[in-house]
Formats: sequence, structure tokens, C-alpha cells
Amino acid sequence: MKPHEQHRARGKARLRLGVITVSTSRYRGRADGGRARDESGDLICGAARRSGNTVAYRAIVPDDVTDIRLKLLAAFKEGVDAVILTGGTGVSPTDVTVESVVPLLDKELPGFGELFRAESRAEVGTAAMMSRALLGVARGSVVACLPGSPDGAALGMKLLLPELPHISSIARGGQERSPGAGVLPEVQGGAAAADAPP
Repeated sequence: MKPHEQHRARGKARLRLGVITVSTSRYRGRADGGRARDESGDLICGAARRSGNTVAYRAIVPDDVTDIRLKLLAAFKEGVDAVILTGGTGVSPTDVTVESVVPLLDKELPGFGELFRAESRAEVGTAAMMSRALLGVARGSVVACLPGSPDGAALGMKLLLPELPHISSIARGGQERSPGAGVLPEVQGGAAAADAPP
């Protein structure tokens, strides 16, 4: 058995995931008592569950660096194996998901973004270069930043799910994650984000 096959075999069959949707409009819709549709978040949760995983944490946050970091750190505290963020990976001034996440990463896996853009090119042509899809590791958890579009989220999950147990196993160093495992550094400011039902 090759080394990467051995890692896959040691990976957990069922992972605990966190899903965070980054969207000011959806956050405001929920904060105002509405039920703003979260199509990409629902798609990610559905794909994760169909693969036998559990969605242990879910939230919606506005496009704000502090709010994004607070919810990401809260997901770590729940001991999830991976956190998947959707939205805010483009090039507009309000797209700050990548800027929020990168300083918290211990390692980046640039191959994911490269593969995502290569696959995207078949659908959107050279516009694929505008995607900043990202994968990394922080505090023993895998962290993925996917586009906010349903098509982008679906492609990201298609690429990520087969390798997620493998990546998670290596990132944990063979250790199990548990609630409270993440150490929360202080993050100042930020609004309380609207949690979405799991």
C-alpha cells in the first residue's frame, strides 16, 4: 500500500464539520428575523452529510474580518475536524474571507486552489483566475474557503470531500479532536453572528 493510501486508510470515516456562510445580505436577513436562503451553505451541508459526515457547527456572518475570525475560532473550540467557509473569496472590496483566514493558518495547501481553478476553467473559461479558493490547516483542523456561488461551492466539495479524511488525519497528527480543543486568542470587536440551524 502506497503512503497516501495508508493515510487514507487511517483517516476517520466520519468527520465533524463546521460550515460558515460569509454574506452580509444573508446575515442581515437572519438578524432581522427573516429566513434568508443560504443555498450554498445548505449545499455544503448536504454534500457533507451524504458522505457520512456530521455538521457539528454552522453560522452565518457578515463580510467583516473580525466577525469571520470570531466564528472560525468558535468552530475550532467545538473541536471540528474541518471548517468550510463559503463566500467572500472574490475580488470585490467587500470580499475579505481570505484575508480573515490566512493569518490564522499554520499551513496553506496551494494545490487546492490550483486544482479548483483548473477545474473551473472548463465551466467559466479564463474568469477562473478570479477565484481565490483556499485550503489550509489551523490548530489541527482543516480550513477551506470556497466561493459563495452554488456552482463554486459544489465544485469545491467535489474536490475536497474525497481527500478530507486523508488531510484531516495528517493535520491532527494522529490525535482526536474534541470540543474545547481549540485555544481562542482574543479578537476585539465584531457583531455577534447569526447562527444558522445545523
